Amino acid sequence: MAKVAKRITALRDGIDRVKLYGLDEAVKMVKERAKAKFDETIEVAMNLGVDPRHADQMVRGVCNLPNGSGRTVRVAVFARGAKADEAKAAGADIVGAEDLLEIVQGGTINFDRCIATPDLMPLVGRLGKVLGPRGLMPNPKVGTVTMDVKGAVAAAKGGAVEFRVEKAGIVHAGIGKASFDEGKLVENIKAFVDAVSKARPSGAKGTYVQRVAISSTMGPGVKVDPASVLGA
Repeated sequence: MAKVAKRITALRDGIDRVKLYGLDEAVKMVKERAKAKFDETIEVAMNLGVDPRHADQMVRGVCNLPNGSGRTVRVAVFARGAKADEAKAAGADIVGAEDLLEIVQGGTINFDRCIATPDLMPLVGRLGKVLGPRGLMPNPKVGTVTMDVKGAVAAAKGGAVEFRVEKAGIVHAGIGKASFDEGKLVENIKAFVDAVSKARPSGAKGTYVQRVAISSTMGPGVKVDPASVLGA
């Protein structure tokens, strides 16, 4: 049996691994245990009552966190002409068309979010095998295929978080930093859970949000009572 490090044991002290905590209390406990030398990311994970293998049970969307994510997001935009100028003015880090295609095909991906205008999707589609596995492929369902590149860039820079259910029915995302005030973390978590709840697919049966837990990058997880989030 693997030995648990003293640091982990100390961080777990005071956490009942079976109990469901109210959201406010859970956030406080996670913040108190975020003691790494860097500003840890606060993450939320949700177990959903869906089977993603069925098309009518796929959960995907985007959430605009009211207090931002605390991350510096690098944004690439596939656009030409006036839309390219609009993207640059909005603060996009990389803007291009065929030239950007060649950069990505060459193996250089210096961005965290990819946006494209609809007319360039045939071009971007050639990068499916490169961008797809990294979760960077533009998609109209999450607002990254749009003519409103200014709004899309602003959303990405301002804390928009994409989510997509995994094979085990789990959705997770970073919703802030340990340096955030407890109130701001609570607001972000509620916003994320609300966005996932509204993305409930038609094929979902029974209890949709089954379990919710939050944690910091290096800290233990704390189980949250779904009612304390969903009932908000």
